[in-house]
Amino acid sequence: MRTVLDVVGVCLLAAVLFIVLVAFRRRWLSRDGGTFDCSLQLAEKEHGRGWALGLARYVGDELQWFRVFSLAWWPKLVVNRRQLDGIATRRPMGNEPLVTYAGHVIVDADLHERTVHFAMTEEALTGVLAWMESAPPSTQTYL
Repeated sequence: MRTVLDVVGVCLLAAVLFIVLVAFRRRWLSRDGGTFDCSLQLAEKEHGRGWALGLARYVGDELQWFRVFSLAWWPKLVVNRRQLDGIATRRPMGNEPLVTYAGHVIVDADLHERTVHFAMTEEALTGVLAWMESAPPSTQTYL
């Protein structure tokens, strides 16, 4: 019985430590501002499949995306604003409302080599569009 209690105690301690580390990491990523909740479709699948909850932030010419439930300090995806060819928005379809944050719109961002699907609030989308348009004149892309 004591061994079972020890194992349960260690598991609870590990879970609490994980939650504390995830919260600290999120706070550290948000320290300079320019962050927002943003889901990302990691795999090209049917609507509602392959989505991961995340956090995105602006760093210069890059939009960096991080998983929420991860301990990695580096971004899972980095999009340079010069890579963006265009953005289209749509309402969530199929199971997408169940796997993304409530009230988010789906943003289909065309990069040079592929399309990336984000889910974000309309306010965050306004920020992304402003960030895209604020590129220096020599690199300005028009949508």
